[in-house]
Amino acid sequence: METANQKFAKRLRAAMEKAGYEPKPAVLEREFNLRYWGKPMTLHGVRRWLLGESMPKQDKLETLAEWLIVTPQHLRFGEEIGKRIDKRRARWEEAIGYREREAFEAFINLPAPQRKIVKEVIFAFSQAVASAPEKSAATAKTGSRRRTRN
Repeated sequence: METANQKFAKRLRAAMEKAGYEPKPAVLEREFNLRYWGKPMTLHGVRRWLLGESMPKQDKLETLAEWLIVTPQHLRFGEEIGKRIDKRRARWEEAIGYREREAFEAFINLPAPQRKIVKEVIFAFSQAVASAPEKSAATAKTGSRRRTRN
C-alpha cells in the first residue's frame, strides 16, 4: 500500500510533467528555489520529495502549487478525498428535507447532555432496524410465527 508521501510524489511528478517540466531533482530544485523566498532547498531535499521519502511543509507546498498551477490540496491529498466528500455531501443534500433540517437544528440547539440521550436513542433504533432482517430471516427458517389476538 502506498504511503501519503508516495502518493504526494506521484502527484508532484504528474504536475511537473503536465506543466512541461521533467520530474528530475535538478529541475525541481532550480525552479522551486527561483520562486521560494525562504531557505533554499537542496538537491537531496527535493529528491526526497520526488521519491516519496518526505513531504514539504505547507509554505513550500504552496510555492509548488503556485508554480505548477494546481491547488495545494491536490498536491497534498489528491482528488479522491474531495470526490468522496462531495459524494457524501450530495447524498445528504438529496436525502434531507425541510422537516429533517428542522429536527437537526433543534438537536443542535439542545444542551450537550440531552444531545447525548437523543444520539443514544437514535443509535438504538438504528441497531434495532439493522438487526430486524436477521431476526425475520431466522424466523422464516424455523417456521415459527407470533400469534396475535384479535
